[in-house]
Amino acid sequence: MPLNANRVIIAGSLTRDPEVKLLSGDKAVAGFCLAINRKYRGQDGEMKEDVTFVDIECWGRTAELAGQYLTKGRNCYIEGRLKLESWEDKQTGGKRSKLKILADQIQFIGDAKGREADQRHGSDDGNKAQPTAPQSGSLSEDEPPF
Repeated sequence: MPLNANRVIIAGSLTRDPEVKLLSGDKAVAGFCLAINRKYRGQDGEMKEDVTFVDIECWGRTAELAGQYLTKGRNCYIEGRLKLESWEDKQTGGKRSKLKILADQIQFIGDAKGREADQRHGSDDGNKAQPTAPQSGSLSEDEPPF
C-alpha cells in the first residue's frame, strides 16, 4: 500500500495584511503571504540570505482570527497541507500553477511586532490595552477545500 502524507509546518513574517472574504453561508476565507528567511554562509565565506514567499489560505474561524489579529510584519507559525492550484492564463492561454498552504492551525507569535504594525496601520487605540490574541485557531475536518 502506498504511503501518502501532506503536512507542512512553517514559520515566518506576514508580507501584507490578511485579505478576508465572506462567502455564501457566512463562511470566511483569508489569504496572506509569509516570508521565510534563511541565513547561511556561502562558499566565499560571506553571510547570505534567501527569502521564500509562501501563499497561505485559511477557512472558517481560523480565517476570522487571522483577519482580526494578524498584520503585516507579524510572525506566525502555521501547520497545514499543500494544495496545487492550476489555471489557464487569460493573456497567453498557457497553463499556470502554484503551490499554496491551506492552514489548519495558526499560532500567533511575537505580540510586540503585531502592536507596532497595528499602530502603523492607523489604529487609534495605541495607548489602550490590546486584546490578547488566541494561541491558535483550527479548522474542523468538514471544512471544504478552496
